Order: sequence, then C-alpha cells, then structure tokens
Amino acid sequence: MVKWLYQLFIELTNHAWTSKCLASFTRSKWSRLFISSYAKVYKINKEEMEKKLHEYETLQQLFVRTLKKGLRPIDTHPDSVVSPVDAVIEDVGIITDQKEIIVKGKTYSIREMLGDDQIAEKYLHGTFIILYLSPGHYHRIHSPICGEVVKQWELGGKSYPVNRLGLKYGKAPLSKNYRRITELCTNGMHTAIVKVGAMFVNSIELTHEHDYVKKGEEIGYFSFGSTVVLLFEKGVFTLDEQIVPPVEVKVGQRLGLLGLKEKSE
Repeated sequence: MVKWLYQLFIELTNHAWTSKCLASFTRSKWSRLFISSYAKVYKINKEEMEKKLHEYETLQQLFVRTLKKGLRPIDTHPDSVVSPVDAVIEDVGIITDQKEIIVKGKTYSIREMLGDDQIAEKYLHGTFIILYLSPGHYHRIHSPICGEVVKQWELGGKSYPVNRLGLKYGKAPLSKNYRRITELCTNGMHTAIVKVGAMFVNSIELTHEHDYVKKGEEIGYFSFGSTVVLLFEKGVFTLDEQIVPPVEVKVGQRLGLLGLKEKSE
C-alpha cells in the first residue's frame, strides 16, 4: 500500500499545478516525515550516503544526495566511455536512416529529442544508450568522457513518467519531456548527453559551467528519478560485450570505447 502511494506520488506529472505542489512539498520541512519510509520503500543504500539519513531535512535533500568519496571509481582507460549515472541500461541500439531510435517497441525521433535537424544529422547510424534512474538511485550526473562543451540547451515543457511503462506506453517522453542537452567533442568526435526530466519543469539542474569536462566529473543532478540518453556518431563507439540490457550500472563503470573503429580494432 505504501509503495503504491509513492508510485502515485512520483507519477503525478501531467499537469503544471500538480508538479508545482509536489515540488513545493518535497522542499518543505513536512516532507522530512517521509524520508525514512521513502528510503525503505526504494531500498536506498544508506551506507553510501555522505550524510546520515536523519541529517536530511527534506525529501529534496535526500533526492540530490552526494555519496562518500571514492565510492564510484572512474575507469582509467584513456578511450573509455563510462556510465554518467547509477542506472539500469534499458536499451542500446543504432539510430536509423529516419533519425529515430526504437525503445521498448516504441519509436522516438532524435530530431525532436535534440530540437535541431542539423545536430541530429551528425548522429545518423550512430549508437544510442538509454539509462533509466529509479526513484531510489543516486541522482547526480557525471560526464561519460573527457571533452569540450560544444553546446548546452533545453527543450520541452511537461514531463511524463520515464520508467519502463512510461517508455512503452507514454507520450514519447524521451523526445517530448523537459530535457537539458549537453554536446561534447573529443578528438573531433561528438557525443550528446540528453538529460530527460521525469517530474517538474525544473527537475534538472546543471552544476558545471566550464568549457571542458573531465571524465567522471559531476555536470548536474536530477530532482527525481529520470533518464539519460547518450548519442554517439557513426563508427566511433564500441560497446563492451558484457553490457547486455537490461543491466545495472554505476557511475564511472566502463560502457565501451570511444574512437574510430580502425583505431580501436
């Protein structure tokens, strides 16, 4: 019963007034009463948290918690791409001729996702990775590679659920929801990090303001569980064999190698 109530709480996202009310509540002192049960329902690993559970004053503070130092080692291979989040990889695939990706049997347009046809053209026949964060996951977002920040922009308004049912039956959440996009370039190869909001118009906050990011460096956080989509250009990314969706991954864990295939083979 308690889990059902939390699920209802998380997925009341279709109307602006509902989102604003829930956002206000999670930042209020009253939300502290729910911290213990929330942590129990979503099986939050309290041993990893930088603070003790009783030190969080609101649910919002728990959602955006930081971890103890050193708990997420970053893969050191110079060409590796690492997971930007603690998440479940829901799908991996190839971007089609129509600039579309197919996730859970549903088609999404990366043209709509990115809001720019010229940018979408760069990723034609490239690789996409869908990483889903549950409400219990660590919500900080880190850079999957080292690279220059080419562009950052935001799109979308309403935010629908992006859990497994949301991906299958929702109103194209990956290309319609509020999202903040960062495009990186390393050695002439582009990677798009699409951060998809699941709740509240302002549910994605950026914490990096420089023109260059290091692999594993924090670049933002989600206020609630959500989704990250990674897009790679054609012929520059090779997925590790052990990454077979659905699979749980952690920040810093190697997903594959970035580099021209002639170089990596």
